[in-house]
Amino acid sequence: MSEDVLIYEKSRPGRTGFSLAATAAGDDAVDRLIPASFRRHDPPALPEISEPEAVRHYVNLSTKNHHIDKGFYPLGSCTMKYNPKVNEAVATLPGFARLHPLQPDEDCQGALELMYHLAAMLADITGFARVSLQPVAGAHGELTGLLVMRAAMIKRGNVRKKIIIPDSAHGTNPASVILAGYEVVQVKSTDAGTLAAADVAAVMDEDTAGIMITNPNTLGLFESEIAKIAEVVHAKGGLLYMDGANLNALLGQAKPAEMGYDVLHFNLHKTFSTPHGGGGPGAGGIAVTRDLAPFLPSPLVEKEGGRYYLNHDRPDSIGRVHNFHGNFANMVRGYAYIRQMGAPGLKDASTNAVLNANYLMKLLKDRYELPHDTTCQHEFVLSASRQKKRGAKAADVAKRLLDYGYHAPTIYFPLIVHEAIMIEPTETESKEALDRFAEAMIAIDREIDENLETVTSAPRTTPVRRLDEVRATKTLDIKYVG
Repeated sequence: MSEDVLIYEKSRPGRTGFSLAATAAGDDAVDRLIPASFRRHDPPALPEISEPEAVRHYVNLSTKNHHIDKGFYPLGSCTMKYNPKVNEAVATLPGFARLHPLQPDEDCQGALELMYHLAAMLADITGFARVSLQPVAGAHGELTGLLVMRAAMIKRGNVRKKIIIPDSAHGTNPASVILAGYEVVQVKSTDAGTLAAADVAAVMDEDTAGIMITNPNTLGLFESEIAKIAEVVHAKGGLLYMDGANLNALLGQAKPAEMGYDVLHFNLHKTFSTPHGGGGPGAGGIAVTRDLAPFLPSPLVEKEGGRYYLNHDRPDSIGRVHNFHGNFANMVRGYAYIRQMGAPGLKDASTNAVLNANYLMKLLKDRYELPHDTTCQHEFVLSASRQKKRGAKAADVAKRLLDYGYHAPTIYFPLIVHEAIMIEPTETESKEALDRFAEAMIAIDREIDENLETVTSAPRTTPVRRLDEVRATKTLDIKYVG
């Protein structure tokens, strides 16, 4: 039997790969302890295979994955930097890994101390007054930040209905706005790819709670009028929210709070080098000004004397946004990364991320259209419009890159760039790695002229070729039926 089949297809009735010891509770424990209404009538249809078969199945699948430990991962707006392995060692220390979130504060002093100091370091890096580490993803942080803004508006008796977002925003921004109970007002970017304060002023009114701006934005460009935009929004009583997805470009270079922002969410799993992808784990803490600190999620870690404790006595808090205290293991990894790098190291990381992006952009802009031909920050966006005219779309280029051993960049985002190819090399890639990737991109461009079908039928070397993406979108098929 081929290894490339579902684990259910390897199942054989009666074959097991484990054994369980007898329990003191007795064989009838389930019947005695769990009411009949909560018990299954039939056993779950789990695959029946031996332990070596299970191990081989998943090891075989793992070799098909692409990941940052295997090769370059230029996924734009995702900051797929190398994750130092020492961080993993620290996160798996028994004193951290075996804690239960319901243990009393006295049993968790080391963990609480780490959370306290991590929040303080993140506040210092960004210039804000307080940080909550509770949100567990970037979009979760967005929603939390907006709820904090809403609570502050309600507290001062000035409930508003709208949030402004640019047309270059991450797709999660408008979703978070709607979930927080606001209406979306879109403002267009200028031809330079950034926002103009005058355009923001045209839509900013007393019924608008604020604006969400990613800075640098999703085109990899710094919002140069941010100080003027802050003046416009604050003059109308609004607040500035910074989507911190691209914070990697600013470490040690600038503090968002000093630009006029009131709220920011971190993508700890991106900027501060914790493994991510495949659905998690994430960490999306938020930072706020002193005026907004009372509304942060509860509890916050406080220190009194030499003791750390969880402070639940926060009457203006929006309450919990997560069952416990956030994805703690990612906090440990992020803390270890910041302590290892130090302030000079973080600044170097940011500097090199920007340098790498500009170097790679320079290598590619003669072959691929560069809609905004200017110095970028940590990432840049190309267009495959030239390639499309010759028969190959951005998706074809991305799929052909798989044959060259690379994870594809982000494509078709941001939406304001036709046939967008969004590339973020991060600071952890060498010049040689960037050169090899550029050579692959240039080779694909050449293949479009010399052998178009090679590109439009790619990938050829992957376990699965081209999927029927339209059918996958329209037909939900998530259950195995033997």
